[in-house]
Amino acid sequence: MMEQRIQQQFFDSADLMYAAADVLSKPIADAVEAVMGCITAGGKLMVCGNGGSASDAQHFAAEFVGRFERERPGLAALALSTDTAILTAIGNDYDFSSIFSKQVQALGTPGDVLIAISTSGNSANVLAAVEAAHAKDMTVVALTGRAGGKLRALLMDTDVHICVPHDRTARIQEIHGLALHCLCDAVDQQLLGEQE
Repeated sequence: MMEQRIQQQFFDSADLMYAAADVLSKPIADAVEAVMGCITAGGKLMVCGNGGSASDAQHFAAEFVGRFERERPGLAALALSTDTAILTAIGNDYDFSSIFSKQVQALGTPGDVLIAISTSGNSANVLAAVEAAHAKDMTVVALTGRAGGKLRALLMDTDVHICVPHDRTARIQEIHGLALHCLCDAVDQQLLGEQE
C-alpha cells in the first residue's frame, strides 16, 4: 500500500511535467530573454520567496553566482532570504511584509530583474517586493501556481509570469525547480553556446 502511494506521487509529478511543458515553455523562454537582457547590461538578479520558495531562491542564486553545469564567470544574483540580520531587523522594526521590499528599495537599480516565487501568488512580502521592483523600474519574473493569486494582478506587460497549472503546493514547487533549472541551462547556452 505504501509503495503504491509513493509510486502515485511519481506518476502525478510526471503527468504534471508533461502538461506544464506546453504551457510554460513560452513564459520560461520570455524569462530567459529578460534575464539575459539584465545580465548582459551589467545588472543583477534579486530572488525572493518564503519557506520552500526561499530555498528555491537560494538554490537559483547559487547556480548563477557559482555555476550550473558548465564553467563560466559568475553572474550577479542575490537571494533576499539569506541575511538573518537584515530579515530580523526589518521584521522587528517594520513588519514581516517588508523584509524583501526594503532590500529591493536599497539594492535594486533600473534594469535589474526580481524573480518573485510564491506558490499561492498571495505572499504579502513577495507582493510588496514586486511593487518595490516596479518603483525601481525593474522587470519581474513571477513563479506562481494555482491561478497566480494577487500577484497576477500586479504584473505589468513587461513582466513574465510562470504560472504552474496545479493547485497542490508540492507539485507546484517541483515545477518551479525545473523551471529555474531550465532558466539556468538556457542562460548558459546563450552565454557559452552549444556544448561540444
